[in-house]
Amino acid sequence: MITINCKSQLVNFDVPRVMGIINTTPDSFYQQSRHSVETEVLETAERMLAEGASFLDIGGQSTRPGSSRVSEEEERARVIPAVEAIAKHFPEALISIDTFYASVADAAIGAGACMVNDISGGTIDPALLPTVAKLKVPYILMHMQGDPQT
Repeated sequence: MITINCKSQLVNFDVPRVMGIINTTPDSFYQQSRHSVETEVLETAERMLAEGASFLDIGGQSTRPGSSRVSEEEERARVIPAVEAIAKHFPEALISIDTFYASVADAAIGAGACMVNDISGGTIDPALLPTVAKLKVPYILMHMQGDPQT
């Protein structure tokens, strides 16, 4: 049996789990995942949870091919209000923060997220892995060749 601890809840992976994606960036690869207004974020979160999503993944950095990287400050400004709103309206929701920036991960966990989803495998921000270790939250390590810009 494989489990992870999110917000003091053991999540069992003996069965598949669904992660709903909510992007707070205007140029995400999948247009229907883009939400910049709090009401849209909350409506999407509510629908995804009702349809059985175990996790809600909040991202503020487009990773579509050819996209431009945004700064930590811009990404934080995009994702933290969404994390806070979801955590307030759906306290049972398990929120994942999709970031490769340590400061964004730290702020998102503080705002109510319980897991870090990193497309860079810890290669973009050298402070990310030590930050995740300090936060003691589950970490999704992904692999990529190059970066979204290439």
